[in-house]
Amino acid sequence: MKNTLKTVFLMTLMMVLFLAIGQLIGGKSGLTYAFIFSLAMNFFAYWFSDKMVLASYRAKKVSEAEAPRLYAMVHRLATRANIPMPKLYIVPTETPNAFATGRNPQHAAVAVTEGIMRILNDEELEAVIGHELSHVLHRDILTSTIVATFAGAITYLAQMLSWSMFFFGGRGRDDDSSNLIGELLIIIVAPIAAMLIQMAVSRSREYKADEGGAKLSMKPLSLASALSKLQAGAQQIPMQAQPSTAHLFIVNPLNAQRLASLFSTHPPTEERIARLEALAAGRNLY
Repeated sequence: MKNTLKTVFLMTLMMVLFLAIGQLIGGKSGLTYAFIFSLAMNFFAYWFSDKMVLASYRAKKVSEAEAPRLYAMVHRLATRANIPMPKLYIVPTETPNAFATGRNPQHAAVAVTEGIMRILNDEELEAVIGHELSHVLHRDILTSTIVATFAGAITYLAQMLSWSMFFFGGRGRDDDSSNLIGELLIIIVAPIAAMLIQMAVSRSREYKADEGGAKLSMKPLSLASALSKLQAGAQQIPMQAQPSTAHLFIVNPLNAQRLASLFSTHPPTEERIARLEALAAGRNLY
């Protein structure tokens, strides 16, 4: 219920933001176009954003025959969690990582990279799958995917507005200075707002998914070991990932050296590992 309310809030916020920007840029006509666009964006975000995320990473759907090791792990944990078997995808990259997406447990997908299947042993990989299925079980996946669409749309809008100002000198006609200032604020503030929304939605949920994954797989130390390997792998082989979807992955796929931990969409890996070690020792810090 909590995640449903959060999703409704995000979709409403996206509509209000686009209406405000449309009003600022185009007056009444801009407001009308923004209203139509925001309705289309919300419809798209709910029904198709997961498919677009998978397509953007060239994820290939695999069957049990094509990936028996992975399928067996996911099927075993999904049965234990009492959720439907999700669709399985493999992302063609050496960067070790994984994510889950979809609008509900009945329409969920789990994607892993080729790299993660090479560097993790079976217990570590199963613990990572448990983490992703915990996102599915707690219905985090729709909220996360809508946030990705939301962040991408805001960033794209800010980029288009900045290009229009560059090529056409702002609105360049009879607009007053207040509109110009408003447009400049959108260009500067919108991407920051998108990042803050990602952080707000992602950080606390990663801790909860770590706990859920550790309990589901019954391997908290294997998940801790996997996180350590994945963090090192992400630094050695940064993924060509979109910042708007970085929060979907189990560890940040972008080069951690380029991001201050304060502005990361994920909590510090060291803290996640410490919590898992405490959980294994019987001290629940969640």
